[in-house]
Amino acid sequence: MSTDYRFLKACRREKVDTTPVWLMRQAGRYMAEYRAVRSKVTFLELCKSPELCTEVSLQPIDILGVDAAILFSDILVPIEPMGMKLDFNPSPVFESPIRTKADVDALRVIDPYEDVPYVIETVKMLRRELDGRVPLIGFSGAPFTLASYMVEGGGSKNFQKLKTMMYGAPEVYKALMDKITETVILYLRAQQDAGAQALQIFDTWGGILAPGDYKEYVLPYTKRVIDGIRSPLVPVINFVGNSQGLMPLVAQSGGDVIGVDWRIEIDEARRQVGMDKAVQGNLDPIALLAPIPEIERRVKEIIEKAGETGLIFNLGHGIVPETPVENVKALVEFVHKYGAR
Repeated sequence: MSTDYRFLKACRREKVDTTPVWLMRQAGRYMAEYRAVRSKVTFLELCKSPELCTEVSLQPIDILGVDAAILFSDILVPIEPMGMKLDFNPSPVFESPIRTKADVDALRVIDPYEDVPYVIETVKMLRRELDGRVPLIGFSGAPFTLASYMVEGGGSKNFQKLKTMMYGAPEVYKALMDKITETVILYLRAQQDAGAQALQIFDTWGGILAPGDYKEYVLPYTKRVIDGIRSPLVPVINFVGNSQGLMPLVAQSGGDVIGVDWRIEIDEARRQVGMDKAVQGNLDPIALLAPIPEIERRVKEIIEKAGETGLIFNLGHGIVPETPVENVKALVEFVHKYGAR
């Protein structure tokens, strides 16, 4: 497995010729090519087709010139075979949310090769199709974020049901998190074995908690996942949304690279997580709707603040559908221009 890509070198905090860039949700609705594929199938049908997932995963490589591909899938894909009926309407909805110990007991830890073979096949197909152009990132949702959807039954504004379980039925919460954590470890190991060259853990909702609650209810499980997939050749990116008050704890939970959203300056995030880790981020996704000179200014500022080594440029969250493709192309060009060493 080649490790001499600028993206992987930056993950290891080695010197690079220029700052690498990839973007969360870089394959998505803002691209006409993606919309053309998506118009023919439902979202879940797309996620379960290795051929189509490979096609849309490659689109940003060909169109934008980013420095890494990421597997196209959804964080909830491995939850469905645990025993929960999943639908997208258009947001994710679980028909029967987890509320009791009996609900947790009915869940099963998945076998990725039996239960989500289409994901494993997509990773293999992508490695063949990429043919050494850029490295491939695999991913999973973090246990806490997956639990939030499973308990709430979908998205939530205040996560009342999940927090009520955490505070009032900790034994049920722990049993649920144990099963999810084991599933995530097996799921990411399978992607790694299939050829993923880096792995990202998405903890989109980790930032909804106070620091003390994050330390008690999230950190042990994320740490267990990262310890369970650790490999010297496959760096792990740990991204927690809305984490500006949690950065030292996020660093404690592990990861070779700490993902940073836009609510904290990149230099302050680096100071809090420590210089022994790379950082990834952290342009506000909505800034991509700004005039191109403003995008250029913001890219330059982030690169200057981040320092010379250990930066992977990214957004602080995913690209929004209204983003002009030309603005994204300009972003990639600006990163390579101002990140040149």
